[in-house]
Amino acid sequence: MPRDLPLGNGKLLICFDQHYALRDLYFPHVGQENHIGGSRCRLGVWVEQQFAWVGEGWQRQLRYVPDTLVTEVQLRHPELGLALLCQDAVDFHEDVYLKEITVENLAPRPREIRLFFTLDLSISAYSVGDTAAFDPKTGGVLHYKGARYFLANGCDEEGDGLYQFAVGQKGVGEKEGTFKDAEDGELSGNPIEQGSVDSVIALTLTLEGGAQGQVYFWLAAGQSWDEVQRLDGLVKHKHPRNLIKRTHDYWRLWVLKESPALGQLPEPVAELYHRSLLILRTQIDGQGGIVAANDSDVIHFNRDTYSYVWPRDGALVAHALDQSGHPTCSRNFFRFIARLLEPEGCLLHKYNPDGTLASSWHPWFHGGQAQLPIQEDSTALVIWALWHHFVYYRDLDFIKPFYRTLVKKAADFMCQYRDAETGLPAPSYDLWEERRGILSFTVGAVFGGLTAASLFCKVFGEEERAEYYRQIAAEIRDAASTYLWRPELGRFCRMIYRNPAGYLEVDVTCDASLWGLFAFGLYAAEDPRLVSTMAALKDKLWVKTKIGGLARYEDDAYHRVSPNLPGNPWFICTLWLADYLLEQGDDANSIDQALDILSWVAAHALPSGVLAEQINPLTGEPLSVSPLTWSHATYITSVHRLLRRLAKRAAVPEAAAILGPYRRQEDWIERLYAQTCDSIHGICKL
Repeated sequence: MPRDLPLGNGKLLICFDQHYALRDLYFPHVGQENHIGGSRCRLGVWVEQQFAWVGEGWQRQLRYVPDTLVTEVQLRHPELGLALLCQDAVDFHEDVYLKEITVENLAPRPREIRLFFTLDLSISAYSVGDTAAFDPKTGGVLHYKGARYFLANGCDEEGDGLYQFAVGQKGVGEKEGTFKDAEDGELSGNPIEQGSVDSVIALTLTLEGGAQGQVYFWLAAGQSWDEVQRLDGLVKHKHPRNLIKRTHDYWRLWVLKESPALGQLPEPVAELYHRSLLILRTQIDGQGGIVAANDSDVIHFNRDTYSYVWPRDGALVAHALDQSGHPTCSRNFFRFIARLLEPEGCLLHKYNPDGTLASSWHPWFHGGQAQLPIQEDSTALVIWALWHHFVYYRDLDFIKPFYRTLVKKAADFMCQYRDAETGLPAPSYDLWEERRGILSFTVGAVFGGLTAASLFCKVFGEEERAEYYRQIAAEIRDAASTYLWRPELGRFCRMIYRNPAGYLEVDVTCDASLWGLFAFGLYAAEDPRLVSTMAALKDKLWVKTKIGGLARYEDDAYHRVSPNLPGNPWFICTLWLADYLLEQGDDANSIDQALDILSWVAAHALPSGVLAEQINPLTGEPLSVSPLTWSHATYITSVHRLLRRLAKRAAVPEAAAILGPYRRQEDWIERLYAQTCDSIHGICKL
């Protein structure tokens, strides 16, 4: 089930599902220690002896206030005669989740209305040894275990506290959970319980017919009892309404401060650009880790999650943020990832948000021999993204510590980790993490990484080292033309690999990741070989249903819906097609087609603006995790590619303004980049 509404501040992240149930709560790292883990923290309403949990009989519209990380959730229950407007926020500075509920009495008579907020925690991801207790000092209910504390509380408009509370056990014997205690409109007041526990707190208000009133709930997260009591006091002192407003104002300022001129784009396309930036921020840990996704429902698929830092995904997200004029998160990511480089000079499969090594299915031993279980594109794209960061911001003092320890060390690894026969990068795992070989995408990424390393060396005055990296990149490009281009197919292949006898074989599957052959500079998009390759991908992978979109590759079985289709449409793969069209030149038809794809993406986002990994090819419903950080980053990058193309085509003085935060590069950097690419291509034989 998708997460329609993520909210976070880099340390505390919460996610709501489509029924407006709180399903995930991460603290103190985004993506690590999910204290709800897919259970449901519910909102319930009692009036005139009737009770309903939100999600059961309620009409729902789940959206954000535009350009903010504050929700705007409209709920209506005709049978109860109630309408609710809920605004949720995680304070941008303090680790507090806040909820304001405006209740409208649709009946013509005065009525008492009771609202119930449940907290179903499994602290540190397991429901053993938790404690839930009423805290008389704050008047709230505290959940704790170890160094993790969560205090739930609330008040009405006048500042009066909780109406009732209850704590109890869940999943023990026949005990379904304390939330059941709310369904008669009265709570037991049980003050403490331990083991596998949950809790309910309640507020009440009386409204005249047709009148409105507000109540507030909040949840403070900390690593000590004193800390959550301090936060509770802060909320009461400043008032939840004011904390929500300051969070609204902060995020609106953040997302608009560097916004490019989006007025020439259709409104839904422009709106999704801003929403994508905000959603990216919710998925980034304050210590630098950029997490792929935080939708815990995927646990049911393979007993693992997407809540990890993949260096590749992180590099591409950092690149999107750099393009958008938001370099702080990308700098934190580069600091985070630089310390994880292996002694050999490569990055491993994935990492936890605290920097520890994450779970993996890539073996260190295969076919009787040791192997590096890596995806080499991850190492290469970190260097590629770091160079582009430098081009945009020219922050030499930031780059300097990474030059020897990250850039040169990774580049030396890429030069050495090559297949002896072909000269291409040695076998590694593909970006889809399903097969091992010499991948076209990886070759493109390594070329981009070595080109970036060469440019760094030139900047730092090491001409000889720059020439060395440039020469290796040229050799790899020659080898790609020899081994990956398949004249018998009239296109590039997905990969080559060695069979058990040691002979090279060709994987001819059409795969959208062949985008990587031009995305990082290996070939020009106008190269006839690229033109024929991309035409084949469009023909083979376009999903021929009313939904449309581009599949990952032929016969993709992951979450497959129909055996008669190549696979499900993926947002990133469809956007890659737009990228290719935009790199074709100034042709108006190509630009229009690319804009149609961006409009298609906006049309298939959730109403909140969230993009999933993939969508159902028959219904358009989200599939797999949602939101996927990579989807939003790719969308941002494609929008900037379109803006650059429009600016170049217009050839007007306002072009610089259209590019907004791109910050016109210094002439010497532009010349340096062009000269290096020309030099590499000049060295190549083909």
